[in-house]
Amino acid sequence: MSSFADETRWLDATAQADLVRTGQVTPTELVEAAVERIEALDGALNAVTMRWFDHARQVAAGPLPDGPFRGVPFLLKDLWSHYEGQTLSNGNQALKDAAPVSAADTTLVGRFKAAGLVTAGRTNSPEFGSLPTTEPTAWGPTRNPWGTGHSPGGSSGGSAAAVAAGMVPIAHASDGGGSIRIPASCCGLVGLKPSQGRISLGPFRDESNLGVELCVSRTVRDTAALLDAVHGPGVGDTMIAPPPLRPYAEEVGADPGRLRIGLLDHHPFGGPVHEDCAAAARHAAGLLESLGHDVEEGYPDALRNQEFARRFSAMWSTNMGVSFARIEAQLGRPLQPGDVEPVNWVQAEFARNVSGVDYALGLAANVEFRRAVQQWWADGWDLLLTPTLGEPPTPIGAFANDPEHPMAPMVRAASYVAFTPAFNSSGQPAINLPLYWNADGLPVGIQLVAAYGREDVLLRVAAQLEAAQPWAGRRPSVG
Repeated sequence: MSSFADETRWLDATAQADLVRTGQVTPTELVEAAVERIEALDGALNAVTMRWFDHARQVAAGPLPDGPFRGVPFLLKDLWSHYEGQTLSNGNQALKDAAPVSAADTTLVGRFKAAGLVTAGRTNSPEFGSLPTTEPTAWGPTRNPWGTGHSPGGSSGGSAAAVAAGMVPIAHASDGGGSIRIPASCCGLVGLKPSQGRISLGPFRDESNLGVELCVSRTVRDTAALLDAVHGPGVGDTMIAPPPLRPYAEEVGADPGRLRIGLLDHHPFGGPVHEDCAAAARHAAGLLESLGHDVEEGYPDALRNQEFARRFSAMWSTNMGVSFARIEAQLGRPLQPGDVEPVNWVQAEFARNVSGVDYALGLAANVEFRRAVQQWWADGWDLLLTPTLGEPPTPIGAFANDPEHPMAPMVRAASYVAFTPAFNSSGQPAINLPLYWNADGLPVGIQLVAAYGREDVLLRVAAQLEAAQPWAGRRPSVG
């Protein structure tokens, strides 16, 4: 690896943009350094599955927008994020083989371009983003830079592995049940799930599927600055989060005041939680107390609502069925069992037996759940602190497809992701922070959840924790 590629490897996106802005480097130089790092490091990780290097070179050499990240190399997750003129597989073999070319950008991809980011390729995703690991049949497993026998999590695992390894400073990620926060936890990164309606999903999707999009990054300031660049409604959006009172970047370093924080360090349904994960949450609680916050055991009673989890299955499976319909439209033919991994095929088959009434009851249950969860914040709490996951990063293969038991990966996932999906249902912002590593040297993240629309509070506290216990100097073993 050249000295320049090595020197810029661990600079965050803000620092790289500053180099371009002050004329010290050109966008082309930054892109070439990122290409060099991807080629040097990705053989061990399999994070970058589509390489658009020549396209990135052309963009970098052209008239880039004068956005806050002008010239910074970037990677786009291979899930629903259409980029005009490029292919998208959603981690699916049939789409990979057909390689349909996107006719238009999504609203968010257009905003990434306007921010000046230069996209050099796509990162690996599990098929249709359905599992908390990144091991699609179509592309093979992505490995964790902190231990290549382990998963980087999912579904934004390719993006997280690429950022954690220093290929690029920041990458696109999306979250329908934890898929930003899970890989951020596994890879030692910052992962903010914005409020539902904060960032447009247009023009092809809407907020009814509970998914949101943003990024994984190494610093709080990068996440805040990118949120400033891309938030806000798109044409036709109907769920719109309240606008911030000031730029999110100004929350970094701002005094959060003295906050009342609830601690949940055990499984809300009574299932197992690995001691490393509970210890990470308790460690963060102690750090928050040392910073002047009041931390006590407490969390919304609604998180124990197992009936909602059953109702939610009707919504989740129906969304898989909708995904199938969209893929079939792209392919111009019906999907067959061999086109799709067993875990996803069986969910779509289940959806065929879900009635309109079942789906409507699921939506109603979600509304009831959302109001019950958010009431806890209305009653005077500022933040909820939990482990991000129920276990440290899992070994590769832990969520393997089993045709004899096709739902086995989803059953396995239930205990692993005990703390993240509830806040997709409630629509609240939540962030993973890398404050803890276990005895095996693997990151174990913690999650902070704020009231709906209060990304400002999350970013203030996240920056306060980053200053108190900096993580930027930690490096994974790869490379």
